[in-house]
Amino acid sequence: MPMKKRAFLVFLTLSVFTLSGCAALQSLLNGAFKKPTLRFKTARLANASLSDATVDLVYELDNPNGLGLKLASVDYAFFVEGKQVVAGKPKSGVNLKSNGKSELVFPANVKFADIAPVVTTFLNKDVAAFKAQGSLGVQTPIGIIKLPLEKEGTFAVPKIPQVQFQAPRITNVTLSGATVEFPLSITNRNGFPLPVSGITGALKVAGASVGNLNTGNLGMLDASGTKQITLPLTINFASAASAAMALRSGGNAQVSLNGNLTSDAQSVPLNLSQLLTFKK
Repeated sequence: MPMKKRAFLVFLTLSVFTLSGCAALQSLLNGAFKKPTLRFKTARLANASLSDATVDLVYELDNPNGLGLKLASVDYAFFVEGKQVVAGKPKSGVNLKSNGKSELVFPANVKFADIAPVVTTFLNKDVAAFKAQGSLGVQTPIGIIKLPLEKEGTFAVPKIPQVQFQAPRITNVTLSGATVEFPLSITNRNGFPLPVSGITGALKVAGASVGNLNTGNLGMLDASGTKQITLPLTINFASAASAAMALRSGGNAQVSLNGNLTSDAQSVPLNLSQLLTFKK
């Protein structure tokens, strides 16, 4: 047999066995490889204020195989109250655990002014509706497997802190006026920390304007926490005659504060009116 023909037959035989081996190997892989699963875990707020918040959608990918996998692609979109917002996603190439679960976080920055024309209307809602859609591509020994990211649900809307006066204390009384300490109690009604840049407003005692209060920056309110602050104010009796009686005697008077509470870049109206006992 000529050498060229013999070489061709050998090559042909090897090719058949190689192709058969690859097909058998692929069949073996298909049978042995278990498809990973993707499960929605939770929606949580991070870095929340009254102007915006980061909404983290957390998924859990379960890889039941003895070899690690990689994230090949992410196609993702996030909507709040029907409006698409800017959303982040895990980078391609992220390693996924073998024989275990990997947490994948999809953060979206939600600016409330982009969701509702009146931010205070949005903030008075208990929850906001969200929708996530897209897919993950996971690189596996049998090729890229696509896993859907479809999810609809709600997340808690940040609540405006509750502000209340405590009993004022008269520290000094003269013929012309009095110095009064006004205690304020600011309660965070959220289960997460909330920044409060300050509270400002015009103060009235017994219907008379007595001055302005300004707390300055209150910093971060603890989750479900309360911060106490005392603001001193000198009141001139000549300009607040109706308040003079209550302040001189230490009796009761209606106290009101009309102003704003600011959190991050967002200010919301603050209108307080309480009947308080002035202590000496």
